[in-house]
Amino acid sequence: MALYEHVFLARQDLSQAQVDALAATATEIVEANQGKVTKTETWGLKGLAFKIKRNRKAHFVMLNIDAPAGVVTELERQTAINEDVIRFLTVRVDEHETGPSVQMRKQERDRPRRRDREEM
Repeated sequence: MALYEHVFLARQDLSQAQVDALAATATEIVEANQGKVTKTETWGLKGLAFKIKRNRKAHFVMLNIDAPAGVVTELERQTAINEDVIRFLTVRVDEHETGPSVQMRKQERDRPRRRDREEM
């Protein structure tokens, strides 16, 4: 089986519970087709560089997937139909990162700087 990273952007007006439901739906699609989601990361609500379908912000979610190619085709088809998802990208990788992704490490790295500013 091949390894993939699937990232999707959900509309800014969705609640966190709705975003988690979208991730759960993607996981169900993968598992129904003999695939496996090894990790799910919610990166949170982030600003976009430009408007996408009238949205200035989006909820970012990443899934690490271990599945055959047909599963990814079906996942992308279902994701394209969903009106709550404004963009998605699936990339085949040689291996998944162990531990948190670069985006999660960046959030942890930025947190101490904010605390330093508040102390001043």
